[in-house]
Amino acid sequence: MKAGERTLREIYGQPAVWRRCLQALANTNLDILMPDKDPFSFQWIFVGCGTSYYLAQAAAASFKDLAAVPANAVPASEILLFPELHLPVWNPTVFPVLISRSGRTSEVLEVGEVLKERGIQFLAVTCDGNELAELTHRTLKLPVVEESTVMTSSFSSMLIALQYIAAKFAGRLDFIEALNALPSELNRLFELYASQTEDFARQSFEDVTFLAQGPLYPIAEEVSLKIMESSSTYAQFFHSLEFRHGPKSIVSEKVLVGCLLSEAGFAKESAVLIEMKELGAATLAIANKFTPAVRSSADLAIELSLGVPELARLVVYLVWGQLLGCYFGLQKGLDPDSPRNLSRVVTLAG
Repeated sequence: MKAGERTLREIYGQPAVWRRCLQALANTNLDILMPDKDPFSFQWIFVGCGTSYYLAQAAAASFKDLAAVPANAVPASEILLFPELHLPVWNPTVFPVLISRSGRTSEVLEVGEVLKERGIQFLAVTCDGNELAELTHRTLKLPVVEESTVMTSSFSSMLIALQYIAAKFAGRLDFIEALNALPSELNRLFELYASQTEDFARQSFEDVTFLAQGPLYPIAEEVSLKIMESSSTYAQFFHSLEFRHGPKSIVSEKVLVGCLLSEAGFAKESAVLIEMKELGAATLAIANKFTPAVRSSADLAIELSLGVPELARLVVYLVWGQLLGCYFGLQKGLDPDSPRNLSRVVTLAG
């Protein structure tokens, strides 16, 4: 097998995986996964590690937006080390959602044990199941088979699933229809931009930074992580407007600044992109629609043209960072299927 072949196959295979997951969700009785009481009365806490923590942040934003419930995301380690900050004994209405592709992530399993000891019900979201699925009868196991070390289709599929759940119990059938439109739309976008992304990745950069705001911010976090994991390239992430407050000092012709542009903040966020281009940075921009000025300021401009709500587009923004990281790694002579110092499952002793 060629270097990166497995990872690329799983990135490009996401439309089919999404269809399979959406069909499984449509055939699942989601009510049995929900809290015993009214799910609108709970504070939702999404818990994960690494990629799954960024997924948790995107899920929390989705629940706030779609279902108007209080929701936040916490790294599993925070609950283990500072439980009273996140699981106060005086608040019995928390409903944690534990996220782990493998179902074997050490810190997530430890959190599950803590919750059981405290009598706190929780939902497990996983692809492989394993020990996490054994800790609770409320388990959503998605039909995703992912062999790569880095998470690609598992991230996008679990995020789609959590958005589906939020939309379902909020009665947002229009949003569910939007999710079902994504597989075909991504296939269309692959035809337009996959080869451009591969060509763009033939460049060499000393630093990579991704910028975003709102629900797209955790996607910028995850995109940066994919760059680091797949290509051993240093990557950072910032809120778009915060980049002006000091971090822009790194900008040069050897720095790539990627902007995930929202509709709500398009004018202010794109002004940052234009400024960084004027300062000499290489630029990448992803937006649903571009203005001529913004398009001309991007060395690679990926226009999504999706007729779905902005929140439903998160996974489509994500895919281009996955591709870029893999192609960066191949350009450097690395094998993204076997990233340096990483393993598919993180298990820690002690």
